[in-house]
Amino acid sequence: MSTIAFIPARCGSKSISLKNIKEFCGKPLIYWNILSLQNCSSVDKIAIATDCSTIEETVREFQFSKVDIYRRSNENAGDTASTESVMLEYLNISNLNENDTFILVQATSPLTQEIHFTEALEKYRSEIFDSLLTCVRWKRFFWTSGGNSENYDYKNRPRRQDFDGQLMENGAFYINSVTNILQNKNRLSGKIGIYEMPEYTAVEIDEEDDWIIAEKLMYKHILNTKHNKKIKLFLSDIDGVLTDAGMYYSEKGDELKKFCTYDGMAFNILQTNNIQVGIITGENRELNRRRVEKLKLDFAFHGETNKLETVTDLCTKIGISLSEVAYIGDDINDFELLSNVGLAACPANAVKKIKDIPNIIHLQKKGGEGAVREFSEIILSQNLTES
Repeated sequence: MSTIAFIPARCGSKSISLKNIKEFCGKPLIYWNILSLQNCSSVDKIAIATDCSTIEETVREFQFSKVDIYRRSNENAGDTASTESVMLEYLNISNLNENDTFILVQATSPLTQEIHFTEALEKYRSEIFDSLLTCVRWKRFFWTSGGNSENYDYKNRPRRQDFDGQLMENGAFYINSVTNILQNKNRLSGKIGIYEMPEYTAVEIDEEDDWIIAEKLMYKHILNTKHNKKIKLFLSDIDGVLTDAGMYYSEKGDELKKFCTYDGMAFNILQTNNIQVGIITGENRELNRRRVEKLKLDFAFHGETNKLETVTDLCTKIGISLSEVAYIGDDINDFELLSNVGLAACPANAVKKIKDIPNIIHLQKKGGEGAVREFSEIILSQNLTES
């Protein structure tokens, strides 16, 4: 028996153009759910149902091994098409086993994490539900338009801590079996279970205001899990981050490297925002020194064999902690430092060991193509949430 996650992602959106791949916390919106599902050992396959070549190309760039693209019909991609209709279309043409588990996942709920999928699937199976949906506990008082209180006695108004509240569907994901969906033509059926998620996951992105709120919540509860301090120091590796990891040689034997001017501007922007900046590299080459000199960085470490020790000593010297450091690296000699700083990121071309570091930010850009600029924007956004 397999578990298939299904994410509808059509091109059209009345409120936000190409919403499913609009940048959210430095990544296309749909990336975050795919990442959590990719990391969830209980999920075997991720089907992205889209009618859009742009969305397909974006998703393929993630290079996640579990992902499969399904091109949904135009009939089931219009404004009036229901989610059930595209689910049934997919199930009717796929070769899934009737006993397979099917998870409908909404890209507009990007705060859903790997642990939520894992725990919900465990509850669905261990408590033998026919289907399951996600909810949050909403401690709000509701009234009818006729002036009647619905969920509390206004004459004996309870304190919030004594009030159970109500479970509100947050639309994050739904679990059912393939056979139940085909028979009932609905995402839910039979004995329905509820998996309760944290209150901050109540937000669903439908309008621009939702986007602003969701990004702040993402940085606070998920991307900022290792610290709650502002970033005061930004450091970058050079080869594979500020460059494309290639070495170029002229006919005379001169060594050349290609740097990205957008990355150069990122250092300047961070300095303007009172963040000290620098590079730390295992190589000791004159052309690296010339680039650093032009950028007018605050710190430069060349030929370093123990990056973590060097940066720890620097933090002591300037009076900050590692939790106030952001670092971007791409290869195994960056592993220890990336695993200990407050905010870590890697370019799209990083090696697997680096990409597998818990909580590391997977950037969309490759080294030498603006990855540092992309990371700098994330740092500034996060610092803003801590103001």
